[in-house]
Amino acid sequence: MIRRTGTTSRGIRTPIIRSGDNLIDIIVESVILASESEGFALHDRDVVAITESIIARAENNYATCDDIAHDVRRLFPEGEVGVVFPILSRNRFAVNLRGIARGVKKVVLQLSYPSDEVGNSLMDLDLMDEKGVDPLSDCLTEERYRELFGENRHPFTGVDYVEFYKEIITSEGAEAEIILANDATAILTRTPYVLVADVHSRHRTRRLIKRAGAKRVYGLSDILASPVNGSGYHSEYGLLGSNKASEEHIKLFPRGGKELVDAIALKFLQETGKNIEVMIYGDGAFKDPVAKIWELADPVVSPAYTDGLKGTPRELKLKYLADNEFAALSGKELDEAIKHAISEKNIDKDADNKAEGTTPRRLCDLLGSLADLTSGSGDKGTPVVLIQGYFDSLSD
Repeated sequence: MIRRTGTTSRGIRTPIIRSGDNLIDIIVESVILASESEGFALHDRDVVAITESIIARAENNYATCDDIAHDVRRLFPEGEVGVVFPILSRNRFAVNLRGIARGVKKVVLQLSYPSDEVGNSLMDLDLMDEKGVDPLSDCLTEERYRELFGENRHPFTGVDYVEFYKEIITSEGAEAEIILANDATAILTRTPYVLVADVHSRHRTRRLIKRAGAKRVYGLSDILASPVNGSGYHSEYGLLGSNKASEEHIKLFPRGGKELVDAIALKFLQETGKNIEVMIYGDGAFKDPVAKIWELADPVVSPAYTDGLKGTPRELKLKYLADNEFAALSGKELDEAIKHAISEKNIDKDADNKAEGTTPRRLCDLLGSLADLTSGSGDKGTPVVLIQGYFDSLSD
């Protein structure tokens, strides 16, 4: 019988996960129950993707603003800090900023413009050009920013982030100064003590500020890199990848990694006889076409995955084959020729033409993005995603 479908992605419902729950048993049982209930079979090389949120919750990987403040006081004993290039987000940074402000007497907040690194805007790009502002060199004070651009509210949340972040800092009793500049070293005109807060460009930002003569430079990854009074932590990412749990609590990026996904894969093999790939995913890497905002606020799409998800897709471009090599064929003859070409493909040999245009992104990033779009971030109740047929081709 001819298969009429290719890749499918299903959200899998699980019980609500709590601290200390046995994720291995819960995930495997939930996928098997779904397959029995919905009448689909599991296969070798199916992919089970698990959102980072439930892993961190099972680990009880949480911390408070007081924990953040404790670490900030340790790193910046002078009582002042320049925070450079934070993401504009109530969920991703606002609680972190509250903890940072609680740990010092003064915060100088340097925002990039016209948007943060993931596309949250602080001004209209055309208006910036009209006003003659040069984003490569101009450093704007808060007063100058207001004079030129007035109030700017986020298109989705309605939040004016300059006002919002300033209120967070002052509500903690700290002095707040806000500047807008894309030159990372502009912060050094205000303070020599710097906390690098960007995510994907953090290593370059840190290097530039150090080279420019900062007395002390740390990053978000240095805060809660180890426990504070029994708090959660992440030894590699610290506050990077954290999410708001409440006004006083954050959930950190999960510590569970390779050992966990391998253990889940082994459990699937024992229970089903199938070699199933397993991965953890956070934010997918995709961009909203209207607001121009990137989804990727986590340091990586997938912090851990089984070995079968290493590498990039190795595929031929069907459009190239149909329009070039087999342009004279049609119907069943064309189908058979393409299937044969796929079954006999040699990507290394064919890479210059027949594979041109296929997506060169890593498998874990592609699959993580698909899983994130499937599960969403709302009330679907599907923190596990089953992806089937991803590694099939037309010739299978």
